[in-house]
Amino acid sequence: MQYSLGIDAGGTYTDAVIVRDKDGIIVDSNKSLTTYPDLHPGIKNVIDGLNPEYLKNIKLVSVSTTLSTNTILEGTGFPVALILVGAHPFEKQLPTKHILFASGGHDQNGDEEAPLDLETIEKFVLRVKDKVSAFAISSYFSTRNPEHELRVKDRVLELTGLPAVCGHELSQELGAYERAVTAFLNAQLIPITRQFVKSIIKDMQERGISARLLMLKCDGSVVGIKDALKKPIETIFSGPAASLVGASYLSGLETCDVIDVGGTSTDISSICMGVPDLSEEGAVVGGWKTRVKAIRMETTATGGDSHIWVVNRELFLGPRRVIPLAVAAVKYPDFLNNFKRTPMYLGEDLGENIQPTKFFVRSGYSTGELSRAEAEVLGVIGEEPVSVPEIKALIRKDFHPQTLDSLIRKRLVQAIGFTPTDALHVLGEYTAWNVEASHIGAERLSRIMRMTPVEFCTAVKKKVARNMALHLLSYILVGVPEAAIAKILDESYPVKFKLGVPVVLLGGPVRAHRKELEDLIDAEILVPEHAEVGNAVGALVGRGIKRVEILIRPASLISPDKDFLVFAPGSRLRFDAYSEALDIAVEFGKKLVADYMQDCGLSGKQVEISIDKKTISPDGWSHPPMETSLLVMGVGMRERSA
Repeated sequence: MQYSLGIDAGGTYTDAVIVRDKDGIIVDSNKSLTTYPDLHPGIKNVIDGLNPEYLKNIKLVSVSTTLSTNTILEGTGFPVALILVGAHPFEKQLPTKHILFASGGHDQNGDEEAPLDLETIEKFVLRVKDKVSAFAISSYFSTRNPEHELRVKDRVLELTGLPAVCGHELSQELGAYERAVTAFLNAQLIPITRQFVKSIIKDMQERGISARLLMLKCDGSVVGIKDALKKPIETIFSGPAASLVGASYLSGLETCDVIDVGGTSTDISSICMGVPDLSEEGAVVGGWKTRVKAIRMETTATGGDSHIWVVNRELFLGPRRVIPLAVAAVKYPDFLNNFKRTPMYLGEDLGENIQPTKFFVRSGYSTGELSRAEAEVLGVIGEEPVSVPEIKALIRKDFHPQTLDSLIRKRLVQAIGFTPTDALHVLGEYTAWNVEASHIGAERLSRIMRMTPVEFCTAVKKKVARNMALHLLSYILVGVPEAAIAKILDESYPVKFKLGVPVVLLGGPVRAHRKELEDLIDAEILVPEHAEVGNAVGALVGRGIKRVEILIRPASLISPDKDFLVFAPGSRLRFDAYSEALDIAVEFGKKLVADYMQDCGLSGKQVEISIDKKTISPDGWSHPPMETSLLVMGVGMRERSA
């Protein structure tokens, strides 16, 4: 009997499921805390909890993760330098302070506009190489000719050995700004994705598991692990994509809306007749628009581990993830006693980082460049959590809360605080961790809010459900201002939103929010069996999908009957005749699809390839098409085995 293993690494939990290949039945599952900075212990722990008899016969391992998405949402990605080649007309904000504009680039036919200024690029690379973890390169019209991007990439690798990402490797669409941002985000995520994949491979090797390794992409399809390492940006929403595919599989519904409540974020998406709703304009994450084809989704930095904090009797939720008090009391043996001893802090300068329930601990990541203030504060934060008053006492002076913000963004410090998970512990609806720590936190914050602890935790629970409803409705009602939806939800109008499709909830204790959600919207709300590991299920049931876009144009409109250019991923080809250009383009696209599918372990009858051809020509045009767009798409599905 053969089995497949699905693993999903989230910001809080790492989930795993084993599926029997012959009938798709889930035979075992487990959850374990995600570990930082080394992910391997968390992965080892979650697999250790699975039946070893099944593990002996694992032939396929497929993974997904929200780590990349969370990194962008929380602004804790690795530093990246951005090299822009050519006349980029950028007036918009760029996501890094390490930026170089250099001469070079091509025109729309792929002909060189200006020589590449490699000398200036080399000086910049040498100047910033010790301040960044990777380089992103975007050259003007690189989708027509990637030569300059490739030359810069080769030189960066020679000078630094650091990862370098080219814009043309990620998108064949025009849009210099979005392509540059996509390249930057991809470069930022390479270290995180490599660490995740290495941790999976290490555990498989230690257990003697010889299996094909796949990863879910953000469009709900699977990809071979080599491609995933080259293009981690395509996995930014692999966790949400896994939840969408997994929700459909677990509920048996081909059409539904999905709310996936994780530790760091809540993701909303939909599937119709078994096909995920894709964003045509490219994924937007953390406010940055990319050229990555992904599921259309609404994501909010609100999850079970979002920080609950209060100022002036107002309750705030997120956006940062913290370690729940209940979890910290188990993870750090001395924390609970220290928490009890820490005096109640009621100062007027309460803020996100100054709370009577907020503590800080070293994350374990290696230290980079620090300011003097950062070094002083980090120097007194160790492996046991400390509060702001303790930090002040240890450094013997006051300090600005932004110093802690900076250390958190640099991944050097992890915060501990009150969360929705703690609220559920107080209410007795989810008690997997230390209930006493949650009670102490609720008592302290409720005193500021002038509520009882139960009233305060009920308010937190309602706020979480209200956010879920608001973002679900915002996702569905495209074009309707969020403020208008919020007003109907928040005011006592004699109306209620009614949904025509079922809503599937995924995540750990999502059952606790079902009633509050039903009070806000009129819909069939389902929590399927194995909802707590739905993402790991989704990682296994995704299809292999590969889209290859190819463009054919005459080199000159003066003589449009000969000399045709073919723009394909990573290539610019030239042919005398249109028919030859078209035939070669089709075969080239088929080969790229077949190679991709082979890497996913799919071939022959398992793969269906379709070709969509669109042409553009003006009225009365008697020549070959002025422009031909080819979409070569392959869809692969693994066959059930005995």
